Amino acid sequence: MGTAIPRRHALTARVAALCMATLAVMAPGGALAALQDRFLYYPSKASLDELVSGRLQAWPGAAEFRGLLAEPAGPAHGTVIVLHGNAGHAGHRQLYADALVAQGLRVILAEYPGYGPRDGALGEASLVADAQRTVELAHAQFGAPLLLIGESLGAGVAAATAAGERQREKIAGIMLITPWDRLAHIASHHYAWLPTSWLLRDRYDSVRNLAGFAGPVLVVIAERDRIVPARFGRALYDSLGPRRQLRVVAGAEHNDWFGRVDAPWWSEAMAFLLGNEGG
Repeated sequence: MGTAIPRRHALTARVAALCMATLAVMAPGGALAALQDRFLYYPSKASLDELVSGRLQAWPGAAEFRGLLAEPAGPAHGTVIVLHGNAGHAGHRQLYADALVAQGLRVILAEYPGYGPRDGALGEASLVADAQRTVELAHAQFGAPLLLIGESLGAGVAAATAAGERQREKIAGIMLITPWDRLAHIASHHYAWLPTSWLLRDRYDSVRNLAGFAGPVLVVIAERDRIVPARFGRALYDSLGPRRQLRVVAGAEHNDWFGRVDAPWWSEAMAFLLGNEGG
């Protein structure tokens, strides 16, 4: 979610769902967990040399790679950590770096365990713990303000990352793009004939995870989203505290919204998250 899924991945998801239905009663927990991972995560592998080029540099370094760093030409007004969707790898998200560096922001395109050149386990616990560590390292190196942007699956990761007590105070604001309220609702929407709430190991309950976050949250919905229908993003928005903003990208589907926004859109979004509205 968040990057166009190849046809073979869509087929894999359907096959995995059918396997879940068949094995729901007889399979041990480990087998069901593996099937869930095939349904939810579509990592692409790439070497570090393939990812690092031009503006994008290994961060915090090649030996302990956690993502790709892009710096603005002048002093950075803040740091943005981008948590991408479930397909591809961080190198596929350079569009974020291009848009945000132009706003005078430092950008870290965070990479998940098991994606790109990184080893590690898939799953909510692994991805969230890793993102929380990325927040701590980025804050220690660059200081405040620090923003999170999560797209689709990454929105779930971002919300769970902000639920951590040590991370919450370090995050100035969060942008959630094509998000859901609870992963179980998305699974039930697409596979109403499966006992999805029982089968899912990973919950990504963004309503619960953001309940204690007091900073500004910007929810971005694609009007014609068929992967994460807009009503789930609206449900998340409705659950948030007073420092919230909703933006609906007119005519957009799940994977084409980026081409429908421009530099002023990004400028206004960052001003809201950084508290610079009208300044």
